[in-house]
Amino acid sequence: MNEILKNRIAQFQDAEAIKKTGLYPYFRTISSGQDTVVKIQGKPVLMFGSNSYLGLTNHPKVVEAGQLAQQKYGSGCAGSRFLNGTLDIHEKLETRLAAFTGKEKAILYSTGYQANLGALSCLTGRTDYILMDESNHASLIDGSRLSFSKIIKFKHNDTADLRKKIALLPEDSLKLIATDGIFSMEGDIARLPDIAEVAREYGASILVDDAHSLGVIGKNGAGTASHFGLGDEVHLIMGTFSKSLASLGGFIASDNDTIEYLKHRSRSLIFSASMTPAAAASTLAALDIIEFEPDHMERLWVNTRYAKALLLENGFDIGRTESPILPVYVRNNHLTFLVTRQLQEEGVFVNPVISPAVKSEDSLIRFSLMATHSFSQIEEAIDKMVRVFQRIGVSRQFSQV
Repeated sequence: MNEILKNRIAQFQDAEAIKKTGLYPYFRTISSGQDTVVKIQGKPVLMFGSNSYLGLTNHPKVVEAGQLAQQKYGSGCAGSRFLNGTLDIHEKLETRLAAFTGKEKAILYSTGYQANLGALSCLTGRTDYILMDESNHASLIDGSRLSFSKIIKFKHNDTADLRKKIALLPEDSLKLIATDGIFSMEGDIARLPDIAEVAREYGASILVDDAHSLGVIGKNGAGTASHFGLGDEVHLIMGTFSKSLASLGGFIASDNDTIEYLKHRSRSLIFSASMTPAAAASTLAALDIIEFEPDHMERLWVNTRYAKALLLENGFDIGRTESPILPVYVRNNHLTFLVTRQLQEEGVFVNPVISPAVKSEDSLIRFSLMATHSFSQIEEAIDKMVRVFQRIGVSRQFSQV
């Protein structure tokens, strides 16, 4: 190994420093399915850190669809969509997703991350502008960097700041506004009606990352544009299958010409192996459930309202969330790790979110709901959170929501 590289790697001590405190919270090994209760080191733990919002990862129809597809097509496609890796099941899923999101066409990617990376990196170039909410997901940030475009960040969910910054750009320039639909840490929803108004005024296009919105908001769970009735004003809708759709993969939905362009210019599509047959079939089965069994989404929102009320009743600061993502602010990196560790010891799994993912003063534990959680599980988890916060002296200040 090159000596400079060796020294650079040796200087990385961040993870080791946390491990020495006994509070390292990452790469926790789960030895069961992703359900409301999981097994960690042989012990049952309540799962409140999952993105499986509708709780479909163990649904019999989803599991069976994946098994049957593997029997028919094998375990993988052994190539990219561009060459030998396009199956009829991929095209069926694309047709369904286009109809689901109200767009003309869709294209599949192997992960949601690759979908954002592939779209943003090729749609704009060096003389163009991408305007980004400062709380956007890392995949949007990385895709915009690969585009070599000029990147302009606006304050989180602040369309006045967006308007001020877009007004300074050349009138005839290509401008793309990229935003999460539901923000993955804060849990609030993009102010899409205001963003659409700015886009109309300044001739910009809009990309919405609906990773955390599909199955959660909109007609039959169709996402943010559907939620606000703005499908015609959003040029590109991106989604993932690893959340509500209980599988793995991602997609971009748009008009025919845009999808045709991505099929021949998007490097993360052309140079990546296509999603597995089992993943595509499982996604189709989950999509059937989302579209035709609305009680799952209804139950998710019943649980969300119940948990949110309990958290507020017990004095927790949950910011301005509007979704099943409930950020419980600790506002201290070390104490966030300590809360996470002690909650796991109490049998509750939550995710710590610290800087640089958020500002140090905004560190939090991410408490997320599934449709399959019971009220008693929610009550037990929040009771234990109260005890842990009290035990380690973390103040609970009432949220402003």
